[in-house]
Amino acid sequence: MLLAIDVGNTQTTVGLFSGRDLAGDWRFATDVRRTGDEIAVLLEGMLRLDGHPRGVVEGMAVASVVPRLSTEYARLAAAKFGLEALVIGPGVKTGMPILTNDPRQVGPDLIVDAVAAFEAHGGPCIAVDFGTATTFSAVSESGEYLGHAIAPGIEVSLDALATRAARLMKIELSDPGSVIGRNTVQAMQAGAVYGFAGQVDGIVGRMRTELGGTAVTVATGGLASLIFPYADSLDELDQLLTLRGLEIIYRRNNA
Repeated sequence: MLLAIDVGNTQTTVGLFSGRDLAGDWRFATDVRRTGDEIAVLLEGMLRLDGHPRGVVEGMAVASVVPRLSTEYARLAAAKFGLEALVIGPGVKTGMPILTNDPRQVGPDLIVDAVAAFEAHGGPCIAVDFGTATTFSAVSESGEYLGHAIAPGIEVSLDALATRAARLMKIELSDPGSVIGRNTVQAMQAGAVYGFAGQVDGIVGRMRTELGGTAVTVATGGLASLIFPYADSLDELDQLLTLRGLEIIYRRNNA
């Protein structure tokens, strides 16, 4: 079985694949201070919680936007699982040409999302990942990674607003039910949910124009389900898109 690990700036998502089927998935907070030993304890605990002993893991694939943790996951794979982890980065066979100015600067999560979106829906397509940043990855009709747009994430923007505005506060991020807020909390929620939905529609619309017309757009990430109902440009919701992309890339490197 394959352990696929998506290490984001805020959260880490883990999936256990039996062949191409997802047998289980878990999520925990990303902590850059964690050592490989600490991460191994977390992983083994989650596996056992769902009845999977450590020995079932036959492969490990990691996409990490935190360089230090990339190293820690590679170390724990070797020390605790006896495996060589496939860490997504330069030199890894993805099956997708990267046509940016410097492919080495493209985040591994963006590539993995794009690979999964193209595998499922063909091209052109756009993967939108709602995380610490909101990212938009554009793939051509023939499956080439053309580039991306990066915007501040929803929670990051709300945190900045609460920090910089004396009369505003940190709030729970949820759907207020109306764009016309009846109090400050509802007003901030409305600005976040409907404002970011409008941002998504604007960026996706311009990307589709540059791609030559329509493009299937797939939403993923921790906050995708909150925005999806209000962004008309989002066609599909797959909160495990990155894990699926890791499974695809692992398979291509171990064929």
